[in-house]
Amino acid sequence: MKSVFVDTNILVDLLADRKPFSKYAIELFSKAESKKVKLYTSSHSFTVTHYLLKKHINERSLREAMFSLLEYITLIAIDTDIIKKGLTSKHKDFEDAIQIVAANSISKLDYIVTRDLKDYKDAGVIVLTPDELIKNI
Repeated sequence: MKSVFVDTNILVDLLADRKPFSKYAIELFSKAESKKVKLYTSSHSFTVTHYLLKKHINERSLREAMFSLLEYITLIAIDTDIIKKGLTSKHKDFEDAIQIVAANSISKLDYIVTRDLKDYKDAGVIVLTPDELIKNI
């Protein structure tokens, strides 16, 4: 089973059903449901996803959808160690650094999936777009 760190934009694509991108997010979570992949994201991504979508999706519906996602995705807590490593990393964007450090805290991580490849240069793990990932798993 492949281990995949999911970037915030993939969560937003899924929950907001942003076409045409949601197609790949739905397929990815379907593979997690059938135990073909193990998904991870940061606690930061999870809260940012809520923040971005609360203006567009009814609060109760959004919370229910996010709660159900927790069945298929493991959250990596953003703790002091991750913050320190992010602050001292070579990555110019602090938020991206936090994501990369969180992803690299996962033992035997196979991929990071994002639509923003440029944000994950030198991530230390293979970074794929959602369509590329689906082809590889």
